[in-house]
Amino acid sequence: MAKSETRVLTAHVPVPLAEKVDQAADRLERSRGWIVKQALSAWIAQEEERDRLTHEALAEVDAGRVIDHRAVQKWADSLSAEEPLPLPR
Repeated sequence: MAKSETRVLTAHVPVPLAEKVDQAADRLERSRGWIVKQALSAWIAQEEERDRLTHEALAEVDAGRVIDHRAVQKWADSLSAEEPLPLPR
């Protein structure tokens, strides 16, 4: 199996966070590097998804596919009523 290229990244983290990484590494019987790589991969994926959803939402706004704030507020206010309003569209 071919090795993939890697780079070393250095970051200063608060001691309590470093201790949590050490605890997770011990509990999972993995290296600190593995824990950090997993956490960083998950965070990057989350940020990429957030960015994608933001661009998607902005495209909806640009296309005029929006719901009036007052309609949303009226619907939200009705949620505690016996018969809430239907979801605004």
